Amino acid sequence: MMLTVNGEARDAPAGTTVLALVALVAADPRGVAVAVDGEVVPKSTWGAVALRDGQAVEILKAVQGG
Repeated sequence: MMLTVNGEARDAPAGTTVLALVALVAADPRGVAVAVDGEVVPKSTWGAVALRDGQAVEILKAVQGG
């Protein structure tokens, strides 16, 4: 299936969960937030949320700095 991840097309196996996608994109899930089609996905549900073909996923990592 095709997803748009952070604005770029990405192929993923059918049934990929948010948790699996985060593992592919972010080495360390601490400080990561995810939105699917503009809706924030609570971290506690990442393993249960299966992605569907054509969805847009934003994976954001909080960073410190100033």
